[in-house]
Amino acid sequence: MAQQLTAKEPTAEQIADQKIYQQFGVSDYEFELICGFLGRLPNYTEIGVFSVMWSEHCSYKNSKPILKKFPITGPRVLMGPGEGAGIVDIGDNQAVVFKIESHNHPSAVEPFQGAATGVGGIIRDIFSMGARPVALLNSLRFGRLENERVKYLFEHVVSGIAGYGNCIGIPTVAGEVMFDESYEGNPLVNAMCVGLIDHDKIQRGVAKGVGNPVFYVGPATGRDGIHGATFASVELSEESEEKRTAVQVGDPFMEKLVMEATLELIDSGIVLGIQDMGAAGLTCSSAEMASKAGNGLELYLDEVPQRETDMTPYEMMLSESQERMLFVVEPQHEAQAKEIFDRWGIICAKVGKVTDDGRLRLFHQGEQVADMPVKALVDECPVYEKPSKEPAYYAENGAIDTTAYAEVSDLTDALKKVLASPTVASKEWVYSQYDYMVRTSTAVQPGSDAAVVTIHGTRKALAMTTDCNGRYVYLDPEVGGRIAVAEAARNIVCSGAEPLAITDNLNFGNPEKPEVFWQLEKSADGMSEACRVLDTPVIGGNVSLYNENSKGAIYPTPVIGMVGLVHDVDHITTQGFKAEGDIILLLGETKHEFGGSELQYVLQGKSEGRPPVIDLATEKKLLNTVLSAIQQGLVASAHDLSEGGLAVALAESCISGKLGAEVNVATSLRADAALFSESQSRILLSAKPEQADKLIAHLNEQGVPNAQIGTVRGNGLTININGKPGVSAPVEQLEKVWKDAIPCLMK
Repeated sequence: MAQQLTAKEPTAEQIADQKIYQQFGVSDYEFELICGFLGRLPNYTEIGVFSVMWSEHCSYKNSKPILKKFPITGPRVLMGPGEGAGIVDIGDNQAVVFKIESHNHPSAVEPFQGAATGVGGIIRDIFSMGARPVALLNSLRFGRLENERVKYLFEHVVSGIAGYGNCIGIPTVAGEVMFDESYEGNPLVNAMCVGLIDHDKIQRGVAKGVGNPVFYVGPATGRDGIHGATFASVELSEESEEKRTAVQVGDPFMEKLVMEATLELIDSGIVLGIQDMGAAGLTCSSAEMASKAGNGLELYLDEVPQRETDMTPYEMMLSESQERMLFVVEPQHEAQAKEIFDRWGIICAKVGKVTDDGRLRLFHQGEQVADMPVKALVDECPVYEKPSKEPAYYAENGAIDTTAYAEVSDLTDALKKVLASPTVASKEWVYSQYDYMVRTSTAVQPGSDAAVVTIHGTRKALAMTTDCNGRYVYLDPEVGGRIAVAEAARNIVCSGAEPLAITDNLNFGNPEKPEVFWQLEKSADGMSEACRVLDTPVIGGNVSLYNENSKGAIYPTPVIGMVGLVHDVDHITTQGFKAEGDIILLLGETKHEFGGSELQYVLQGKSEGRPPVIDLATEKKLLNTVLSAIQQGLVASAHDLSEGGLAVALAESCISGKLGAEVNVATSLRADAALFSESQSRILLSAKPEQADKLIAHLNEQGVPNAQIGTVRGNGLTININGKPGVSAPVEQLEKVWKDAIPCLMK
């Protein structure tokens, strides 16, 4: 086979003799496998293509055994993992399409573009399925805000998310931000997109029909983002700063044009297969499309639009330049497809054709420069069963008694400290930078339990949230995994919606460390169990491993993105108290559980012990009962109890509603435990006085523990414990503490 090599590119023999392949993350064992598949030594382009396709980011070679644990089917699931995004039926020939993905390492070295292109990539995953994107969400993790580098990363990540979403005109409606030194040096930037589609418009990334032309759509290819997938599949190091070229540069205005043109193309009905060029660029999209169809593909690289001179086959195949798509149509539809993109001012170039030989062949300057079996690239990557070992810290934490902490004497001061903690404090500094009202469908804005977006022309709406407490998962991965799913479902239900399904982003450290793999394994067990009990199958997601800093792995953080269906917009519920005189109810049981809590972190400066326990059957009963009560019109407000426990939930409901509350909690617990324990399966409800008896009867009938703890009244929050003073402060004062915390730290 003729090889087209530049002076910079080593020969196949040099690649083997000097073990150059190791620089691309290919092991000796994997190199031998590649040679076996090819029947010879790979050239520079081929080893580059194999290295990205066999990276963890593209192949899931370390995580496939874990992903098999997840339930992925259900009566509503139209498309599960394996395509650009999962799809769930919502009735009336409509479906919701959603997915979450990470851009952690790029954001660590180039926070604005790293975050922006993370948003751009997840949007393409949605519209490549044929869906109209209707909302964006995110889940962010940073170190302590007292650190100047963390402030810089936080500021520029948020700016990058806002810049891309605002420009393309898709509302960023929800998210979460947590701060902990565990994430210093390796922030987590997870972006989620939600779209709507009619059943008959659903697309798949397949290269169908031997002889059919393959088209490249979008801006010209540059040298940005080369080896981005490999960069995401290794630990960050001091040299990572030099890998800025592995970070792509985004153009949201171009993406807007590509999106509209692509959706028009799909509406025309002529598309046989379409996929975005995300991780590994042209390599991954072409190989995966061919593999799914059981076909081969020829690419003529001279036809690939290039914005830089003398680009090599290696560079063109591995570039992750943004806003690009690949699609297949029949020959008679070429002119129609080109006309659509010409009208939108988008490059549309024929760059290849579908073949029947099962090979990916690349041609450049009249020569064949690569010839690889598609099956080897996509399906034959070795899958590793990594060793798993319970870490020493797990047993050590099990021996810590968090009930032995000295009792907090000043509960009002403790509440203010927790409200001022950046993890709990108002995120208005973040979401005020987002355009969350564009397209005018946002019914519940950022700041409540979940965002809600209405569906035009119907009485339905979609509720959506992202959730995960990495401290819980660190202290007990299996329990923390269960809680992550349960809390997401609680947020969805508190917004008046039925939980449908999840997409997950598994952010973990280096899987080659047995203790890290144990965390991944156990958290997946917990998540899987929760998804089965709560009827929320996993329809897609992302794995982000090798998230480490100089102190070791980040907290294991399996972020849950969940979407729920509001069956009637009258059911939409928010957390703010609604009217003077409304009755306040606490649902669920409170236990003395401080492990992984915000109070523990604020007062003790660490996370230790065990996280709260959770009983999934109890959680399921609570969710069903509360949703039924909301749908019967018995509930005025609903708010789940999470970080900060009851005290924070009451404060947030007062702040959101601009109303005070008089509360008396009858308990056998210590006062600080009653207010700040983070026991699970608890929800704060308020109801009109005339509905309260009916609501309580409904809760009792369903066997859900509940207590009437107070009344919405005045302009202060007063909480007594067994009749004795606990917390007393004007709501305005609490709001100031809560709202000023992050802006003050960012000065």
